[in-house]
Amino acid sequence: MKNSFKSLAMLIVAGAIGSAATITVTNHFTKTPAGNMGRNYTPARFTGNVSNAAGVVDFTEAAASTVHGVVHVKTIYSTRQNTGFYNPFEDFFFGGPGQRQRPQQELASTGSGVIISDDGYIVTNNHVVANAEKVEITLNDNKKYEAKVIGTDPSTDLALVKIDADKLPYIPYGNSEDVKVGQWVLAVGNPFELNSTVTAGIVSAKARNINIIQGGNNPIESFIQTDAAVNPGNSGGALVNTNGELIGINTAIASNTGSYSGYSFAVPVNIVRKIVMDFIEYGAVQRGFLGIVSRQVDADLAKSKNLDDVKGVYIQGLSEDGGAKAAGLEPGDVILKVDNQDITSQAKLLETVGSKRPGDKVKVEYVREGKSLETFVTLKNKIGNTNVIKNEDIDLLGATLGNVDNDDKLKLGIENGVKIEQLNNGKLSNAGIKEGFIITSIDRQPVGDTNDVISALKNKTGGVLIEGVYPNGMRAWYGVALKD
Repeated sequence: MKNSFKSLAMLIVAGAIGSAATITVTNHFTKTPAGNMGRNYTPARFTGNVSNAAGVVDFTEAAASTVHGVVHVKTIYSTRQNTGFYNPFEDFFFGGPGQRQRPQQELASTGSGVIISDDGYIVTNNHVVANAEKVEITLNDNKKYEAKVIGTDPSTDLALVKIDADKLPYIPYGNSEDVKVGQWVLAVGNPFELNSTVTAGIVSAKARNINIIQGGNNPIESFIQTDAAVNPGNSGGALVNTNGELIGINTAIASNTGSYSGYSFAVPVNIVRKIVMDFIEYGAVQRGFLGIVSRQVDADLAKSKNLDDVKGVYIQGLSEDGGAKAAGLEPGDVILKVDNQDITSQAKLLETVGSKRPGDKVKVEYVREGKSLETFVTLKNKIGNTNVIKNEDIDLLGATLGNVDNDDKLKLGIENGVKIEQLNNGKLSNAGIKEGFIITSIDRQPVGDTNDVISALKNKTGGVLIEGVYPNGMRAWYGVALKD
């Protein structure tokens, strides 16, 4: 029995298709971006049907129209590695043990990207370009450009880059809600650095959650699953329908070797479109939340809660300042639809809400004690309001902030505060502040949400005094140097 379980586990390995390295199921699936920018561009492609008169699907036009919209992405990194041995001659020139470094080495990895507008915007995977010092784009006609990273989103494994070019062929957005299980699709990318490779398959499933996104807060996984062959190097490439429209960004494979031997997974284009527009308009992703704690309804839950049907998402709890509670939803309610989309799983709920922003209103259809009801929920951001946070604010903070719940406030003996949930390189980390720290005041002024923190820091020069407490109860004060 143990051997059979071991064999099964070996079959589920995720290969990150966008970089030179492969990845395992726990941390190595990749995704695919999508779309145009809402501009009135004329794509270098057709949009007609591609089935011939005999009823056999013809992929030739779709392939011909999309290969020029997929690019090769090369990322350059540099690193210095400490040596693991003692040599007195090298120590004399390069420092003592523990300090000596090897000369700087250049590392590179490769993946794919999708041109989504004729003026040079390209979508790829976050894991393809994350932390790269240089991003080089090679078009299908072998022209090369250096790209600027516009934005990255670890929570969806998507990234947007731009090259200085115009009149480029691009792949127009489709609609991932229209994708049907069983329909033909094409995967276009650069596996094993083989440019302009096209493979075909069918959609095997939708709204698939495979738990492979490790970075970011509140990851969104609702992949389109296909059996189109995808391999290392395909990360960030296009999944298109037979009309040549972008329906997803290829991101991961299920494999026991790191190469294709089963299924591949793509980020739906509707998520991609929204992420891209956030980057362009705000410089950062704006994510809306219902404000619920939920679980998918299964047979066991339906039986224990006396539910009439085994479908939907069950509300276990509500955020005090969330949109769901304000709209009248209660624990025990079962959400069946959001904006007329059937909510068949947690992944589908994340996908549907993830395509919205704070301040958007969504129609929620639900069941309470056997009665069908509906309400409209205004989505809020993670800290409980409808404001957007722009890129310059994130750069200023160098951190992702969140609310402090009432239980923590009571335990720590504080009345207000903003928690540092994720800390990046920046002024806060330079001051010695660690993740988990709860900021209670800046220059003796209490702070209660992200906007308070931004307002307190934005127009300051010189430095500020930040006071707060760690989750273990230790209080701390930090002097933070700001712009001169």
